[in-house]
Amino acid sequence: MNNLVWDDAEKQAWLAAQAPNVQALELQAINQELAQMEASARVRWAQTHLPGNQALSSSFGIQAAVMLHMMTQAQPNIPVLLTDTGYLFADTYRFIDELKARLSLNLSVVRASMSPAWQEARFGRLWEQGSDGLNRYNRINKIEPMERALAEHQVQTWYAGLRRSQASTRAKLPVLSMQAGRYKFLPIVDWSNKDVYEYLKLNDLPYHPLWEQGYVSVGDWHSSQPLTLGMSEEDTRFNGLGRECGLHFDI
Repeated sequence: MNNLVWDDAEKQAWLAAQAPNVQALELQAINQELAQMEASARVRWAQTHLPGNQALSSSFGIQAAVMLHMMTQAQPNIPVLLTDTGYLFADTYRFIDELKARLSLNLSVVRASMSPAWQEARFGRLWEQGSDGLNRYNRINKIEPMERALAEHQVQTWYAGLRRSQASTRAKLPVLSMQAGRYKFLPIVDWSNKDVYEYLKLNDLPYHPLWEQGYVSVGDWHSSQPLTLGMSEEDTRFNGLGRECGLHFDI
């Protein structure tokens, strides 16, 4: 710094430039601590140390009951954000109703500004139009509605049930990160399928009904299929074009 005296503007500019590096180091240290905790202890830590206006997003997929139960045990009235594309399986809508009643969920459902029928009239079946069409479909029906929901609820801490074992795109996810200016917290990110099964059994919670039909991941009816011999979990979604809709990576 050559022993120069900075004015306030220069000092603030320098501090702002250092902030990302300082934040990354802090997150790394915190994640090392969180890695040693059980999932329920992680949630208690987040409830104590992370900002208010917290919310949980859920697709009400195969393992959804785990996070819905865990979070409502810690914070019964936590907002649960669901993006309804209009193309969910009938079993999924019934599953939502079942868990909403059973866990007394504070459910907030958000949808695209354009109805499914109108989208098809204007664009055709976007999910049948390759990667570009699928990305456009996901942005209209999942990413933009969730962005709106997070903004409306002024969410500062966002919980989700992503796990590293679900996909190669999730293999290095930390418990705590920053996404678009808010904290992202994944309490069960290091859980195995066995961990999920044991939690559900211990708490007498159900898998999604389509689990019994071979589904290991469930989204829209047109973009989900059962796991068959030779497939990975990633192959069962989006007609094998990818595992992520962008909800947890693009926002």
